Amino acid sequence: MKISTKGRYALRLMIDLAMHSTEGELVRIKDISERQAISDKYLEQIISGLNKAGYVKSIRGAQGGYRLTKEPAQYTVGSILRVIEGSLAPVACLEDEVNECERQCNCATLILWKKLDEAIRGIVDTVTLENLIEWEKGNADNYVI
Repeated sequence: MKISTKGRYALRLMIDLAMHSTEGELVRIKDISERQAISDKYLEQIISGLNKAGYVKSIRGAQGGYRLTKEPAQYTVGSILRVIEGSLAPVACLEDEVNECERQCNCATLILWKKLDEAIRGIVDTVTLENLIEWEKGNADNYVI
């Protein structure tokens, strides 16, 4: 499994929104673009998917922008990545609820793929946006001159 640039940028966008939209304040894509050094056009593509999924709320107009629809603790990394990336399963046969592969009974590697899938889900579905923000703030204290 490889997380695309779009998935990585979606996490950075959500962290930025959470850190800069205190008390429901709106955040402009232009401002996120400048802080994150990501093209505003690319961020607009990413935020469109997050908006459709109900993860962010958009307000149009001169004073418009975006804000999160929930508290940062209510978003997991896995849920954000699935909106942008789709399935995070390491192999196609684990993407659906039911494994329809005709070779699953004789597949020597299926156990490996299941363990890898469980490990991935065990991390991305327990780390929240709030955790990422805490880690971001912790990194800000670790600079060297």
